[in-house]
Amino acid sequence: MSWTRPLPAALAVSALLLTGSAGCASGDGLGQGTAASPSPVGKVLDHTDDDGRHYRQVARKGAPEVGVEVQPDGSGGWDVRLKLANFRFSPTGAPQRAVTGRGLARLYVDDLPVADLRTLAYRIPAGYLPHGTHHVTARLYADDATVWAVEGKPVEATADVTASESSAASAVPPGGLLAGSPTGSPTGPPTGSPSP
Repeated sequence: MSWTRPLPAALAVSALLLTGSAGCASGDGLGQGTAASPSPVGKVLDHTDDDGRHYRQVARKGAPEVGVEVQPDGSGGWDVRLKLANFRFSPTGAPQRAVTGRGLARLYVDDLPVADLRTLAYRIPAGYLPHGTHHVTARLYADDATVWAVEGKPVEATADVTASESSAASAVPPGGLLAGSPTGSPTGPPTGSPSP
């Protein structure tokens, strides 16, 4: 029965050829057009913001940047405009993982959260800012709720505004976030939170 030996050998060679060809496409993913790198983004620091969210340290070169400009509008409210560099807003429902230069901006007034933004423009309603000077801050977050940071400091910008009079009583609603309105955005009022 000399024919039985070549059969197992032929089967073994066939199996090796099949598994070898299946493994050929399992490279490092270069040239595959993937948008997100599977490697971690930056370094998560022990330092946290006032809400307990950890800072995600990235190098200054190519780091996200934000600027904020606040102007009074004609109806007693305030138009907030963000300027971004090396950063793009993630769509609502994006996976909760850090991707280089992606995420959302959280808007604060006097250190209280007002809105989570996925657009460059927002309107603070009339009467929200009482008489006096206020600090309007935009801070950038990754989708995993970490704060983008450079040299241990959050990536944020603050504009000081002075309200000369208030048309209505100002109060932060329960939970802190204000139901204002993003301008130029078809998605409606901001929802969600940078927290997972």
